[in-house]
Amino acid sequence: MRKIRIAMVGAGLAATPHALALNELREEVEVVAVVGRSPKRVERFASAHGFPVGASVDAILNDATIDAMLVLTPPNTHLELVEQAAAMRKHVMLEKPLDVSMSRATRIVDICRTAECKLGVVFQNRFRPAAQRLAEVKASGALGSIACAGLDLRWWRPQSYYDEPGRGTYARDGGGVLLTQAIHSLDILLWLAGDVSSVAAATATTALHTMESEDFASASLTFASGAVGHLLATTAAFPGFPERIELIGDKGTATLEGGHLRVFFRDGSIDEFRDPSSSGFGAKPMDFSHAAHRALLKDFFDAVRDDRAPSVSGDDALRVQRLIERVTADAGKRL
Repeated sequence: MRKIRIAMVGAGLAATPHALALNELREEVEVVAVVGRSPKRVERFASAHGFPVGASVDAILNDATIDAMLVLTPPNTHLELVEQAAAMRKHVMLEKPLDVSMSRATRIVDICRTAECKLGVVFQNRFRPAAQRLAEVKASGALGSIACAGLDLRWWRPQSYYDEPGRGTYARDGGGVLLTQAIHSLDILLWLAGDVSSVAAATATTALHTMESEDFASASLTFASGAVGHLLATTAAFPGFPERIELIGDKGTATLEGGHLRVFFRDGSIDEFRDPSSSGFGAKPMDFSHAAHRALLKDFFDAVRDDRAPSVSGDDALRVQRLIERVTADAGKRL
């Protein structure tokens, strides 16, 4: 089996689980370069994981032996990097969100489609065992017709988190809790419950944080299927709690709380599954297993090798970002 040759662009907070996963996939993939804005950080990161340091993004782009780029830079840098990668016919695995706005995000997807480059997006939570089990339960029809679906995400981030340069700003991140934290769980919600047809929303920055964008969002949702639901997301809920996704059908109700799945059937029986790995997202952003990242990356490399679409595509990421934009737009109308 031919190894996929990749380069990592970015060596910040999000890069560590990818590095751990890539080293476990070394029979299938070779990391040939790591580049980033901070040479010292890149040196430390590359040394810690046994990766070579690259000369520059331009050197990566001009290396015809590199198949793909793993882009882990801030959201506002994504479009330009993807444009350059696609021009050189390199596939891209892109950290969420696609970019800071729907217009830039849509351009990313269109550019990759036109260039016939694979575009994967880091929505690794789909590959967590409990989420996979819930998807199987839903697909089997065991819940029946879904009438209600909801997401409750009550996490905590201290002020020091938002004091980092650019964190929670519209210019760099594109928004706050919705686009940075809740986006993962919203991807799961749409994956399971389908598209949303209408929203009635409110967003705010609570008194617990000083930041430019929102640390609180709520919305009533109506799905294209006719189901109704809700969204609540905040990073102002000390000390931080596991996120909860709920599907209510005419045959049963499923709740996914962190890695704990419970299915309550109308006959009184309960099916339960617990993923021992922590979600990490209640209060500690990086306290989670990298197993889901490994599964996500393996799927992407298989897609490159087999010339198929990745399981999590650019269109999937656009769907989530479109919902977030609708929530923030509707909330703005109500201010």
